[in-house]
Amino acid sequence: MDEVFKALADPSRRQLLDSLNTRNGQSLRELCAGLDMARQSVSKHLTLLIKANLVTTTRRGRETLHFLNAEPINAIGDRWISRYDRQRVRALADLKTALEEQSVTGTEFVYTTYIRTTPEKLWQALTDPAFTSRYWGVEFETDWKPGSPMTWLEQGLRTEDPAQVVLDYQPYRRLAYTWHTFTPEFAGKHGFDDAFLAEVTAERRSTVTFDIEPRGEVVKLTVVHGGFDPGSTVLATVSNGWPSLVSGLKTLLETGEPLPEPEPAATGDGERTQ
Repeated sequence: MDEVFKALADPSRRQLLDSLNTRNGQSLRELCAGLDMARQSVSKHLTLLIKANLVTTTRRGRETLHFLNAEPINAIGDRWISRYDRQRVRALADLKTALEEQSVTGTEFVYTTYIRTTPEKLWQALTDPAFTSRYWGVEFETDWKPGSPMTWLEQGLRTEDPAQVVLDYQPYRRLAYTWHTFTPEFAGKHGFDDAFLAEVTAERRSTVTFDIEPRGEVVKLTVVHGGFDPGSTVLATVSNGWPSLVSGLKTLLETGEPLPEPEPAATGDGERTQ
């Protein structure tokens, strides 16, 4: 966490975070245009923010896009926040809230964390029903071949649709699939009203990608949930759910036990995602 506090101590780096909080997913060129900083300075600050895991990147054609990453702030809040006085707690809580809201302003959610495990075990945790049911409350029925259908199973509820398919399957490196269908049965199970169901079923189907990269004794996991239109209700919902879900995945792999009292996965309650 020393790198996180060092990165946050500089006002120019905080300004970069503010810029990404206002409009997430910017290229280096866009960040330079919106700030009174030289390109070299912006690049240097971004390197430190990326090293501290406060910013994560994805490639879009020839450009690298930069996104806020809430994971380090979540770690501070979850593990050490009680050690600080009230004023510092308030400051950290405000920053945590700002970073967690980062994806709602764009068209995709990006979240990066580092897990003390191996690519093989992480891959198993993402694909094996025995694992996904423990931290997610969901199991997948599929042969995991690109183009194959996926059935989502959640406590007796089956969600099937021809458009629920595997998009990419590169063992220990990348997994991608389309998001599940919002059905009346799914809404009824989670107590979602007709207005919410109408909003989410009117949106185009999104996709989620898991990128896995070994980093010595840890594995870097980047979750990209994208394909949304601006102002998406589904995006706002999953942006709240993914940090909790990934935290449960991380805890299970590092300790062998899921987070206390795991709840079934859901979408629409602002706490879980499916």
